[in-house]
Amino acid sequence: MKQIQTIILLLWISIQLHGQESFYDRLSVSAIELTKQNVDYDASYFTIGYPNGDVPSNKGVCTDVVIRAYRKLGIDLQKEVHEDMKANFSMYPKIWGLKRPDRNIDHRRVPNLMVFFERYGIVKPITNNPTDYLPGDLVCWNLGGAVTHIGIVINNKSRDGKRYQIVHNIGRGQMMEDCLFDFKIIGHYRYQK
Repeated sequence: MKQIQTIILLLWISIQLHGQESFYDRLSVSAIELTKQNVDYDASYFTIGYPNGDVPSNKGVCTDVVIRAYRKLGIDLQKEVHEDMKANFSMYPKIWGLKRPDRNIDHRRVPNLMVFFERYGIVKPITNNPTDYLPGDLVCWNLGGAVTHIGIVINNKSRDGKRYQIVHNIGRGQMMEDCLFDFKIIGHYRYQK
């Protein structure tokens, strides 16, 4: 009887681990699919619907890559971030002088996403070891000064085979690049609702 219980437990663990792997693999594929869409970098403020609102499909910034990749998997970061900010506004940065949450823009700001992922995701170590960055991971960078950036690690290796590439939008549209260590990493997360 004990042997059967052990087998059932090992089977359950295997299913749980495979399910998590599968989600992050699907997030990677979702991000790669976004690179096929022509998107102009546009950081303008847009009034968008709620929930599941999005800026025009031919426009976006780095956060929109993350938002759209998660949306393809049924996760609405606009709603998730907005609801958390409504309940915990004091925990989020006050960089923009807001007195209350704004469902049109809050989820499109890297510092807000970092707080959200720290609260609800897995915070992974920031290292210089490329093997620590896996498909489905979210990486945040400081580009200099107060300019932050975010991208998704995907299941596609660099030409030298040493690193996974990133899908992001740093000004040239949604693209796949070998840029993991091009900027100072300030955040490393995994998030599955």
